[in-house]
Parts: sequence; C-alpha cells; structure tokens
Amino acid sequence: MPIFLDRHDVGEASAEDIAELHIRDLEIQDKYGVRFLTYWYDSERRTTFCLVDAPDKAMADRVHAEAHGHVANEMIAVELSAVEAFLGRIQDPPAAKAAPLDDSAFRAIMFTDMVGSTEMTEQLGDTMALELLRAHDAIIRRSLEQHGGSEVKHLGDGIMASFNDVPASVACAMRIQEELGSYNESSKTPIHVRIGIHAGDPVEESNDLFGSAVQMAARICGLAQANTVLVSHEVRNACNGGVLGFESLGAQTLKGFSEPVQLYTPAR
Repeated sequence: MPIFLDRHDVGEASAEDIAELHIRDLEIQDKYGVRFLTYWYDSERRTTFCLVDAPDKAMADRVHAEAHGHVANEMIAVELSAVEAFLGRIQDPPAAKAAPLDDSAFRAIMFTDMVGSTEMTEQLGDTMALELLRAHDAIIRRSLEQHGGSEVKHLGDGIMASFNDVPASVACAMRIQEELGSYNESSKTPIHVRIGIHAGDPVEESNDLFGSAVQMAARICGLAQANTVLVSHEVRNACNGGVLGFESLGAQTLKGFSEPVQLYTPAR
C-alpha cells in the first residue's frame, strides 16, 4: 500500500493530547486496513506529522475523522526510505512507550557542491578527479557524523544532508570548510566547496517530502561562493541565542520563489 505523511496544525494541544489521539487512531485502524506507523510532534511550532500506510489519502483521513475528528491539513505520498533518511525513523521510538513524544520533524537541509568539478575532471582525468571526490566525501561524512547529520543523497559532486538540530548544521558546515582549508594547505590540487542551508517542515507547499526546503537549500548553495557557507533567515533565527554570529548579505531573488530571500553567512 502507499505510504503517506500528513500534517496537522494542532494549536494548543499538548504532547499528552497528541499521544492520546495517536492511540485512538491505532484502536480503529484495522477496521479500514490502515496502519499508523509513527508521528512527530513539535511543541514550538504547534504541528504534528503522522506517517501512515493506507490504501489512499481518503482512507487515512477517514480513520482520523472517526477516531477523534482531527483530519489532516495536508497530506503527501512518500517513500519510506526518504522518510528514514530525512527524519531518522519510520516507527515509534522505544521512548514512546514510556512518555508522549515531543519530537520535532523540523529539519535543516544542507547542500554541498564541489566547485569546478567538471573542469577538474577535464584537466586531471577521471582517476585523479575520483580521488579528490573521495577526499571530499570523507571530510564531509566525518563532519556529518561529528555533528549529528544524516546523509540523504550523494549528488555526484556534492552531498545533501539533514539535521534535526539547526545550529549543528551550521557548525558542521563551518567545520567542513575548516577541514577543507587544512587539506588544501598540503595538497597540490585544492578542493573548493560551497555550502547552502535552509530549514523547514516535511510537508509544506510541495507534494514532495521537504520539497520546498530542499529546493531552497539547493538554490542557496548555488549562490554561495567557493569556500563559503550561506544560510537562510529561518536557519539564522533557529540559531538565536547561540555562540554563532551571522552577517547579513541582503535579500536575493531565487529561481522558483516569488519573494526575495534574506541570506546570511555565519561567523564565530
């Protein structure tokens, strides 16, 4: 059966309230051939996302309607592998048995891009270019592991990653640039990377999982200069109160987005 992820704007509902609604869904799901796999609740943004295995969207909402009356505000079809990559789980964690979940689905999405990779391959040949790509991948993956990031997809000359902690995504990006700087000091052939980060919810204005957040992060990465990190206003706001500082680069118009986007570069 298809897999869906739905979004509920829950207002003043508490974690305990949402846990009770989830239990009510589970109690009648078999009646409609539906399986509610897990959910995410965000007390700060007042949202809940349910992952459900159902014949179609209407049947998933029918369970919600009968169980408690709170139907979804939005719902999209998803692949379990993508949910696992972005959100880190596809079933209730063990902690859910002991206490209500307060586990946000809000994620920072980071793109890295190896600058001049095509020209590098033409100049150095496939073998040497592949060795540089391996060095690039090793540096980025090591930093992802250190900062709690999850690799979502390898893009050939870059990596897309997801973070449940937004400040950690910025710290990771800065660490990547520091490590690449150290690598370049001792390498005859330097590696130059640009990085872009945006943050958002899994179900917004697109029919794809994290569709608008992914598109925005990719566009921001495309604007970044070599050896730099660019982040969105949402990322900067999520880092307020931390040790990171940000320099405003003004508003930029990005392809696919009607409103200008305020961009920043991080600094310690």
